[in-house]
Amino acid sequence: MTADAPHRIDLDLAERSYPIWVGAGVRHRLPEEVARVGARRAVVVTARPPEWTPDPGVPHLVVPARDGEHDKTLSTVERLCREFADFGLTRSDVVVSCGGGTTTDVVGLAAALYHRGTPVVHLPTSLLAQVDASVGGKTAVNLPHGKNLVGAYWQPRAVLCDTEHLTTLPEREWRNGYGEIARAHFIGAPDLRDRSTPQQIAACVALKASVVAADERDAGLRHILNYGHTLGHALERATDFRLRHGEAVGIGTVFVGRLAGLLGRIPDARVAEHEEVVAGYGLDTALPPDVDHDDLIALMRLDKKAASGLAFVLDGPAGPELVDDVPEGRVREALAALRDTRPVPAG
Repeated sequence: MTADAPHRIDLDLAERSYPIWVGAGVRHRLPEEVARVGARRAVVVTARPPEWTPDPGVPHLVVPARDGEHDKTLSTVERLCREFADFGLTRSDVVVSCGGGTTTDVVGLAAALYHRGTPVVHLPTSLLAQVDASVGGKTAVNLPHGKNLVGAYWQPRAVLCDTEHLTTLPEREWRNGYGEIARAHFIGAPDLRDRSTPQQIAACVALKASVVAADERDAGLRHILNYGHTLGHALERATDFRLRHGEAVGIGTVFVGRLAGLLGRIPDARVAEHEEVVAGYGLDTALPPDVDHDDLIALMRLDKKAASGLAFVLDGPAGPELVDDVPEGRVREALAALRDTRPVPAG
């Protein structure tokens, strides 16, 4: 990681615009951002140790949280809202999240629902959360039926992506973030493989900010951000989240390259590029052998963006776009092409 100067990217949504800071030490901007919101008190929901818990500069309550898909539930949201109410939080105060992507999602949804909307500032602490989950205002929790099926759009007031947080990540959590960076390669980002980590994050954030500014609520263009995610989400569910989100999205990215090739949308060289880029980030490119294709197809039919049949964001002559009614036979061919003999990673 290089000592790049902090980057500021602005997400332009008129009166709901906000800054996203990327760089070492930007968490120390939190009191300034809280003051800009005008909050007198705060609740800080943190999945990080006390030494990494930020001080918002106003009287505040610290609520411990846990990162992980198994706590990404409506019961967790209710627990947080009860903590807000017990503290006497008002909609003129602020909620601060400090943690990975699941913490960002759950805290964001709790802030969206409490008092019908309370300001929130995100301090994402994982690579995955910094390159994707904390930006754009999508908040959600899971149901047994699938991922992110209950949620709301609730834009933060600021996002502080402090790269010093990343020094605490285990190797597997780096790969988790690389899955989203690899996916960005196919939706408009430049080749980021030789860039520094802050530059990779800033480029992904800038791309997402431009897409969200043009289509905040998934009416069209924003679908491209789900590149590789339809199979990715299904893999997470099918493995009971033994595959991390970014690992699953990496496989999903290779899959949609194969599927686009089978449908004649892209040439063989572009299909191969999908596998090359994903593998270049140290990610697996094949399905775990113990997942059932019937289960994956059933889960993919539950995807939120599927209006008709099986739907995927696929590359093509005009770039990535949402394609409905993809023939199941072609989907099965693409799945069969992603064979592997290794077990699903544990833990």
